[in-house]
Amino acid sequence: MKFVLSHGLCPEGMEKLQSKAEVFVANDGNPNNYIDRMQDADAVILRIAKIDRRAIENSPNLKVIGKTGVGYDGIDVSAASERGIPVVITPGANNRSVAEHAVAMMFALSKNLLEGHAGTVKGNFMAARGLGKAFEVLGKKAGFIGLGAIGRETARICRGIGMETLAYDPFLTREQIEEEGCAWRADYEEMLGECDFVSVHVPLLPETKGMIGERHLAQMKKTAMIINCARGGIVDEQALADALNSGLIAGAGVDVFGEEPPAADNPLLGAKNVLVSPHSAAQTKEAVVNMALMCVEGCFAVLNGTKWPHVADRSVYGHPKWS
Repeated sequence: MKFVLSHGLCPEGMEKLQSKAEVFVANDGNPNNYIDRMQDADAVILRIAKIDRRAIENSPNLKVIGKTGVGYDGIDVSAASERGIPVVITPGANNRSVAEHAVAMMFALSKNLLEGHAGTVKGNFMAARGLGKAFEVLGKKAGFIGLGAIGRETARICRGIGMETLAYDPFLTREQIEEEGCAWRADYEEMLGECDFVSVHVPLLPETKGMIGERHLAQMKKTAMIINCARGGIVDEQALADALNSGLIAGAGVDVFGEEPPAADNPLLGAKNVLVSPHSAAQTKEAVVNMALMCVEGCFAVLNGTKWPHVADRSVYGHPKWS
């Protein structure tokens, strides 16, 4: 069997894959650029990459698409399901890593580490020391937009360090949210004005695209900070940059962008009081291995005729190919 990879996996993932399959690594996030290699591919595994309907329909032998991670907004799942091709994802493999990254951003922002570091390095030791911007997170309110597996893990860490947690999730009942130790909110807009930190943990879908914009940022406290380790596009980047530059909110931690890598003129890259990282929240050594091994295992299972449970669209198994 033949696997096409947008980018190479970790050594553990490559070893598991190459022990059973022929592997081609493209080092390119767009399969349309190597469609000739896709002609006889049984499987494609994507990292930071996208696959559209054209690439799927022009890969006649394709039986499974793998994605290392849980976000699949770059995959035309409908086109895949129409052809009976499951999209394998890796839920749970990176929960802790992303949660720790989100909380690390909260700490870095609350302690004003970026400005303190820059001032010290430039020789402005006393000025940087006396900025007076740092604050404790103990007793502060952290609001979660989305309380899936990563949101829940992040909220647990926050409570563990003495923060109060609130949450909005339209797919969970009040009782389910309260069982997780969070105060339930029926509307995320209602929650924004209460919080010292807002942490975003929803997938990028048509209904979540731009769900945090100028109007929503204006509802937050001027001392509040927003963290996005979910997906670019959920938070309006221009609106967030404007809010930071005008002092409408106090800070932001951003791990994801609408376009990746972000263009040099992305407004967030030059904004005040922002901490950015290169979509690396899930790139710890542990998470990278977990995602790779789980993705490879799922792809092999599908190729062997198993209805692997961790897929983007379970209705794919209703396709005649799976009858």
